[in-house]
Amino acid sequence: MNFLNVGIPVTIVETKQEALDRGLATIRRNYENTAKRGRLTQADVEKRMGMLKGTLALEELADRDLVIEAVFENMDIKKDVFAKLDRIVKPGAILATNTSYLNVDEIASATKRPESVIGWHFFSPANVMRLLELVRGEKSSKPVIATSMQMARKIGKIAALVGVCPGFVGNRMLAQRQREAQKLILEGAMPWDVDRVLYDFGFPMGPFAMSDLAGLDIGWVKEKSSSSTMREILCEMDRRGQKNGAGFYDYDEARNATPSPVVEKLILEFAAKKGVNRRTISDDEILERCIYPMINEGAKILEEGMAIRASDIDIVWINGYGWPVYRGGPMFTGDTIGLDKVLAKMKAFEGSMGAEFKPAALLEKMVAEGKRFQDLK
Repeated sequence: MNFLNVGIPVTIVETKQEALDRGLATIRRNYENTAKRGRLTQADVEKRMGMLKGTLALEELADRDLVIEAVFENMDIKKDVFAKLDRIVKPGAILATNTSYLNVDEIASATKRPESVIGWHFFSPANVMRLLELVRGEKSSKPVIATSMQMARKIGKIAALVGVCPGFVGNRMLAQRQREAQKLILEGAMPWDVDRVLYDFGFPMGPFAMSDLAGLDIGWVKEKSSSSTMREILCEMDRRGQKNGAGFYDYDEARNATPSPVVEKLILEFAAKKGVNRRTISDDEILERCIYPMINEGAKILEEGMAIRASDIDIVWINGYGWPVYRGGPMFTGDTIGLDKVLAKMKAFEGSMGAEFKPAALLEKMVAEGKRFQDLK
């Protein structure tokens, strides 16, 4: 849809006719809904659909200039697809992967042209979200990177160029927040406490509401589940999130959330089983433990050269993850709070809670030199 919207013809390849038909019908339905709201004419709908071709044959991609793979997050499947594309697609074409987490260099190794491979990580829903993480592989050529940046702009995306590391920039930093959120609900907070604090900070929703919206069972495998996390326990009870009316929250028919007494009881039992002595946790601690490790991880990302500048990290978080615009992104927020305060709190947390809070060397250096992230050139 991003490409059709700007007049670029698209061939979409699926493995089964049923899936292909479903995908094409979804695109048409999206356009029809836009037309009903008066933002497109029916002629526009037909024009865009006329530029879209569906097929089950990868061979039909032979003369394409850009191919974007969007299969499951499974390295073996992705490498198999890229090996096939390498044999089929013409020389000089860009081969892009939409992976949100996997190693782009390893994916590129399945081809004889790693210089043509790059990550195009669209954010969901891809036709709405403006962020596009462009992941430069070790061998991605400069023309491939430059063309990708220009094309991102043409299809109306805000592109952030990032390096290859687990989770790239956005998900790598999100993992810090998710870890602390999960620990906080065992130590004394409830999911709705954590969500309220982050909502009040300016996020559109907190981590537990977000998990319920996405579906707690994404990536969950029943056969491998061992009641080792709250998420596993909830999935085992068939509490999958908004889609079936129960997750961390209880939902009514209109999907309005209310704190769940069932989940509260489960959390208390799980904490007791883990031997955790629960305590009262302040809103300040919730916010600092969710936000400061993200700022610290951003410093590591800059240190490693996985992002070129601090503002690129802020762009990722504002446009891809709902960081409140008026707070300027995590790195700008760090500068606003004062990096000395962030460092002092990270050291205090490291002393009381362990190595997960170890300050980044760059954060220590910036404080020692009296600099801010925005001073980095």
